[in-house]
Amino acid sequence: MSTKQGYPRFGELVLCTARRISQFAAWCSLDEYQNLEGMIHISEAAGKWVHDIKKFIKPNKQYVAKVAKVDPQAGVLNLSLKRVSKSEERGKWNEFRKEQRADNILKVIAHELGISVEKAYEEIRFKLQEEFGDLYTGFEEINKSPSVLSKLGIQEKWHHPILKVLEKNFVEKEFNIKVELQMSSYESDGVERIKKLLQAIEKGGISVAYISAPKYRLEMTTKNPKADTKKFEQDIQKITAEASKINVDVSYSMIQ
Repeated sequence: MSTKQGYPRFGELVLCTARRISQFAAWCSLDEYQNLEGMIHISEAAGKWVHDIKKFIKPNKQYVAKVAKVDPQAGVLNLSLKRVSKSEERGKWNEFRKEQRADNILKVIAHELGISVEKAYEEIRFKLQEEFGDLYTGFEEINKSPSVLSKLGIQEKWHHPILKVLEKNFVEKEFNIKVELQMSSYESDGVERIKKLLQAIEKGGISVAYISAPKYRLEMTTKNPKADTKKFEQDIQKITAEASKINVDVSYSMIQ
């Protein structure tokens, strides 16, 4: 799926497929770029001593690599496997799957518009990539704000068909973030103090459900679990700080 133009940047994560392998190097096609080949030297194949690169890189297998050196004028493109962390590798594969999904949606859009896929790439994909970094993120932004289409100079007669296809095919998955909260107070008006704290939590868009004294379940629905989980915890920590000032004991744990 060649979807990117030009050369990758230094440090960029790329998907590559091993095509030719010698004892000391592997030459790989860059799967997201057109007609580009990169070289993985034996010293960049693994984070340990490598005697034979063929033990670590197999023909026609796809890898996540990091661009270690790039010089378009000289035609030099060196890649590294050992510089890619496990979390970076997982993230790149997730990004690739999203782009595959977005690419399939773009093909549906091209069909609806009665244009070739190549034309859709030129008029839609490349503009979204240039503005947002990738097609998937571009579709997300169009969903949030259809005015993006006009901003990027995409033909107005195409707006409705594009939005129609996105509405049908580009549905963001929602996630539930859940926390078990325990609150107790030995003050004479402890129940009222706890009630006020729970009300403050609800004002932040978090639903509160009573389980059994002193347990409560907090829940939030989100399309951005990474960012909102962090915010969720920050909000609870603020409530915990406030609770300590009024002699209310608070503890919590995330529910998987």
